[in-house]
Amino acid sequence: MGVTSYSDEYTSTISPARLFKALIVDSHNLIPKLMPLDIKSIEITGDGGAGSIRQINFAEGSKVKYIKNRVDELDEKNFSFKYSLIEGDGLLGKLEKITYEVKFESTADGGSKNKMTSTSYTKGEFELSEEEVKAGKEKALAMHKVVEAYLLQNPDAYA
Repeated sequence: MGVTSYSDEYTSTISPARLFKALIVDSHNLIPKLMPLDIKSIEITGDGGAGSIRQINFAEGSKVKYIKNRVDELDEKNFSFKYSLIEGDGLLGKLEKITYEVKFESTADGGSKNKMTSTSYTKGEFELSEEEVKAGKEKALAMHKVVEAYLLQNPDAYA
């Protein structure tokens, strides 16, 4: 098994509390509304906290039909979230799992810095290509930007 980690940072003018609520805590309601051409629904089994399963069902025509994420840790006080992609087409049949750690921190201007680290655990000798990693990062950033734009247009949302 191979293990590969990647980290990224994004900054935003939106506070950590609002971004965390929209992108993490209420994502199952908000994301399908904002991105209906990409995501059909997000179903949660459990209370949403550690041990819960989030199944993301993608829209018709998508290469990926669904993925299941297991919530490993949800810390609403410190705006951190850890989860693992454990099932679905997103594993490409070549990955054991992918773990993610997301942390939102305050910046001096009232905005936030979002740090994300993903660790891929591959089966056998398989290694993710730079293109596959880049595609994953671009999807995460696109979702972040859609939610950020929504929050900027709706200053009372998730306040």
